[in-house]
Amino acid sequence: MTAILSEETRLRDDIVEVGKSLFDRCFTFGSTGNISARLSTGEMLMTPTNASMGSLDPSRLSKFSAEGVHVGGDKPTKEAFLHQCMYCARANAGAVVHLHSTHAVAVSILDGLDPNDVLPALTAYYVMRVGRLPLAPYFPPGDVALAEAVRERAKESHSVLLANHGPVVAGKNLLEAQYAMEELEETAKLFLMLRGERIRPLTFEQAEALKSPS
Repeated sequence: MTAILSEETRLRDDIVEVGKSLFDRCFTFGSTGNISARLSTGEMLMTPTNASMGSLDPSRLSKFSAEGVHVGGDKPTKEAFLHQCMYCARANAGAVVHLHSTHAVAVSILDGLDPNDVLPALTAYYVMRVGRLPLAPYFPPGDVALAEAVRERAKESHSVLLANHGPVVAGKNLLEAQYAMEELEETAKLFLMLRGERIRPLTFEQAEALKSPS
């Protein structure tokens, strides 16, 4: 029991630290976005509704049972299902980060992009940390129909862009999910800066060479 409690305490503190880091560097703002992490028991901790990532209280994080039932902490975000469906599709995921980060949201609004892979492979680190970025169609915030759309796309990619909404990224742990989200946002920024210019993304062969064997 002591080991479980110390793991939960550490994870609560880590969520607060990552949330503040993202908020302070303007990856998120107001009360937008949410973070979750999964305990070894299968239970899940998540930032609650109407909470700013810049001022999270570790004791007030929403807690869910391994079956996805809210069992403690403040009222959960209405986007909790986004996290749950990512964990369902990504068995090895230990954390999920969902943001409304400015440049990724801007890309999610553009018409004419490939919905199977929204951003080109501009850099090696984008390929290694994000990989393929499919686009889920628009549904209103909190609409559970979005869950199935995300679940289907998450089967093939740990990163999904929600149309007119923002990105959701899973990682083996919280740090991995944070780094992937930051790489996604910075690549979206590069993509927007380069629109109208001739670009030279990595070739298919170059991108494939960067992927770790499964």
